[in-house]
Amino acid sequence: MEIPPAFGVMIMMNNYFHDVATALLAASGAALWFIMRTYDSLPGRHSKDVTEYFIKLYRSMTKVAKFSLYWILIGGVPRTLFYRDFEWVTAVKHGQVPALIVKHILAFAFVGTGVYFWLKLRKRVRDIEASTESEKVESLIL
Repeated sequence: MEIPPAFGVMIMMNNYFHDVATALLAASGAALWFIMRTYDSLPGRHSKDVTEYFIKLYRSMTKVAKFSLYWILIGGVPRTLFYRDFEWVTAVKHGQVPALIVKHILAFAFVGTGVYFWLKLRKRVRDIEASTESEKVESLIL
């Protein structure tokens, strides 16, 4: 199938951004995981200011992760549709099929890792928010 050059550039850019989104999902989850570990080890982590800052940071980074996940899902459609013409044929022609296989294994691992981190982080942040709410209720009662 003959693809016009301008359309080919758009597909190629989509594929690059799709790869970036995949890495960003995993990297944002890992980064926040390390921030969470630092938060948990802080002596003053139960202070209102530290907790509020952490929650705001989590919410901001969640937007980045969601954007990445949406790009992976939406950008994956044209990538899948034009996969054979863009990636597979080139890989076969240049003897790079093993590299393409490794790339896809890593991409799936990155997405899986990112989703795992974000699910664990969401649970932990909900626990933090719940304990903050219970502290607010206790202070109102006392």
